[in-house]
Amino acid sequence: MTTFINTVFINNPLEQFEIKEFFYMGGPLLGAKFSLTNIGLYLIIVTILVLGMSYLSLNNNKVVPSRWSIVQESLFGSILNMIKSTIGGKGEAYLPFLYTIFLYVLLSNLIGLVPYSFTPSSHFVFGIGFSVAILIGVTILGFQTHALKFFGLFVPAGTPLGLVPVLVMIETISYLARALSLGLRLTANMIGGHVLLKIFSTFTWKAVIGGPILLLISIIPFAFIIAFTGLEIAIAFIQAYVFTMLTASYLNDAINLH
Repeated sequence: MTTFINTVFINNPLEQFEIKEFFYMGGPLLGAKFSLTNIGLYLIIVTILVLGMSYLSLNNNKVVPSRWSIVQESLFGSILNMIKSTIGGKGEAYLPFLYTIFLYVLLSNLIGLVPYSFTPSSHFVFGIGFSVAILIGVTILGFQTHALKFFGLFVPAGTPLGLVPVLVMIETISYLARALSLGLRLTANMIGGHVLLKIFSTFTWKAVIGGPILLLISIIPFAFIIAFTGLEIAIAFIQAYVFTMLTASYLNDAINLH
């Protein structure tokens, strides 16, 4: 029984974030390595869920929308209002892009709350990789839209000529740091919440198997687990929304140069 408990219930709360390899295949081309890890598997699952939710929301010309359609339309409306307030009318063209980001990040956050699952968004490779790709895309969009005028984003209007080199350096560092801050914010929140949830869960389980007295006491931390799980669900939505809103803010800089 003790062996089973030690196997199923992880003692180290950080152990849940370990990347594990499911299978490995050596490639003949330049010794390339092909493998499937837990983070890769769960990213595939999240992708399937995003596509599945999009498919289920199709009305197929029905007069009465399905429940999935109503949920999707509500989320669409929330993201659209955020885009209009952040970017303006020009931002409506980027609604599918921003909505997909919101849904993908949200499901990556929520899937980690399923027992014995894995949280892709709790890894820096997810957050930083996502945010760097977004920053590169936004920069390309800025140059496509404004050409060399895009450099005006790094030099505030009315700046004295002597301060231009210093301000350009500061603004460039600030611009590049966006990718780091965007990814770190998401990852840090996911790690912190899941670590606390794991600590509470481990403490509660040890109280349950510790005897009748501890079993009664375990009701208190169990109530905390339920409340904290609800809080984690709320945080998953908030972080996905914040990630999308900041992406919209970066798009606003590229489109409107402010």
